[in-house]
Amino acid sequence: MATQFVLDALDQAIWQRKTPDNNALVHHSDRGSQYLSIKYTERLVEFGIDPSVGTVGDSYDNALAECVIGLFKTEVINQIGPWKSMREVEWETLKWVDWYNNRRLLGSIGYIPPTEAEETFYANLNSLDMVA
Repeated sequence: MATQFVLDALDQAIWQRKTPDNNALVHHSDRGSQYLSIKYTERLVEFGIDPSVGTVGDSYDNALAECVIGLFKTEVINQIGPWKSMREVEWETLKWVDWYNNRRLLGSIGYIPPTEAEETFYANLNSLDMVA
């Protein structure tokens, strides 16, 4: 992956999240050179996002990301292909990520979609702030 590719993905994530206070965000990545590049680190600093790079086997290991990538490969790449173009893969990726975040029911979080779990988390966090 080129640095520009991951910079574009980071910009998309920042735009999509529309987080008013990025100081509460932590960006975790593996030790890929594109994530450790000066340009990428500068972009994180520009938006007030704390970088985090884990070591193998600790709680910051990228096992969760690898698990989700495995699901994606099983459910999309291996099921829908063969692929005729990169655009086709990109489109199916966008559709799967939207489905995974907004409609897929995950047992580990009470059989609700991840977006709903996140909204509940922040709603509860905000109600605690109001009480304090």
